[in-house]
Amino acid sequence: MVGDRKHLEGANLLIVDDEPEHLTSLRRLFEREESVVHSATSGELALEAVRKHPIQVILTDLMMPGMGGQGLLRAARAIRPEVDVIVMTAFATIETAVEAMREGAYDFIQKPIKSALVLRVVDRALERQALRAENVMLRQELREIAPDSVKGRPIIGRSPAMMVTMETIQQAAPSSATVLLTGESGTGKELIARALHEQSPRLSRPFVAINCAALPESILESELFGHERGAFTGAHERKSGRVERADGGTLFLDEVGEMSPAVQAKLLRVLQEGEFERVGGTELVSVDFRLVAATNRDLMAAVREGLFREDLYYRLNVIGVHLPPLRDRPEDIPLLAEYFVKRYARKNAKEILAITDPARDALARYRWPGNVRELENVVERAVVLTRKTVIDLDDLPLPLRTTSTDELDGIRREGAKVIIPVGTKLEDAERALIRETLKETRGDKSLAAQLLGIAARTIYRRLEAERADAAEPQPPTSRHLSTDSGGDSGAE
Repeated sequence: MVGDRKHLEGANLLIVDDEPEHLTSLRRLFEREESVVHSATSGELALEAVRKHPIQVILTDLMMPGMGGQGLLRAARAIRPEVDVIVMTAFATIETAVEAMREGAYDFIQKPIKSALVLRVVDRALERQALRAENVMLRQELREIAPDSVKGRPIIGRSPAMMVTMETIQQAAPSSATVLLTGESGTGKELIARALHEQSPRLSRPFVAINCAALPESILESELFGHERGAFTGAHERKSGRVERADGGTLFLDEVGEMSPAVQAKLLRVLQEGEFERVGGTELVSVDFRLVAATNRDLMAAVREGLFREDLYYRLNVIGVHLPPLRDRPEDIPLLAEYFVKRYARKNAKEILAITDPARDALARYRWPGNVRELENVVERAVVLTRKTVIDLDDLPLPLRTTSTDELDGIRREGAKVIIPVGTKLEDAERALIRETLKETRGDKSLAAQLLGIAARTIYRRLEAERADAAEPQPPTSRHLSTDSGGDSGAE
């Protein structure tokens, strides 16, 4: 059991109770777990201990002479804001305990105290503190590895593959050489293109982007090169194209491999000569821009198949930069996830402290066919839908979890017993026990919580999570996830 309460060892705890026997009993319980235990018989003495020692968790009786548990809660958190306070209460003072929760108590435990329950609750509070500390460390790492940002969005990566990519970007940025970005959809090609622009001498000039796969040939040609009045039906006036608007700056052509042969020929000419004609016009327009192109296709294979011009390919591929898929840079997943949690928590005005270990493990195991864009979407969804202050495994979509609610066939009930095979995941065992106990209590959640030795709010939370899972629509397929209809602006 000690292994299940890994955070208790060495933890600084303060137990406060005006009943000496109860105080001694709890002190011995936590000392067996190798915690550093301080004790006090009043709220006033407890505050002295808070000032003197690095207390992490306070376990306090709610009703005491003089300063009670609520007063201690407010005073202790004023002295040490990071401390977690757990109140112990008799049944008659449950309403007061709930009020203490509203004022910031981590949890409350009803007397008579059950040893296993109090150990578990304190360990969870310590686990949350460990996650919070890890969250601070990750943010520091983010500042160290991503000091630069593109329009406020850092380029995050400490993996060897990403470090090689970033070194090439830094070397290429000051030049005017054409850059070809390759890699799967969602790897962050537009973000890298913007980084090339913002680290170049052309920073003060426009960055102009267009997705070549999003427009049919006739519209794409007009969007790129503009048109003269009367060039086609609906062309009521002259219009400047993206190439002209990028003069002096950077032109980003996303999914350049989707261009038709006619548009490819016109693009080749402007790269060679630095001039072009608008659609329906004869006037030569001179331009000077830096071209960054991107594709998720194998352009060399397209050249061999006659689908892409060989001369244009070599014009584009002066400096080739490959963006690795997320599955090849697993070291970056926790950093990216932490960044997205922080970003979307701020955007949605929510307090999210960290990502739990089970959730982080699930993120690391997943193959991420949609790459960083998919990770961003998953984290945004979790931040918006969670009702907790951490992102946990049950906040992630079903495909990211190792076991779904439909995969519990090994757990069965025989009479008043629930048979749980050895090796069953703890999460699934807990879910089955809650479900079967609720059947026994005919849906009485308070009674079920008492029988299981857990807080009733835990049962409500589990049931809400299961209902959310049942109503959850199927996620888009990897083919839909990899569609670059809006560029890579959503990926880091």
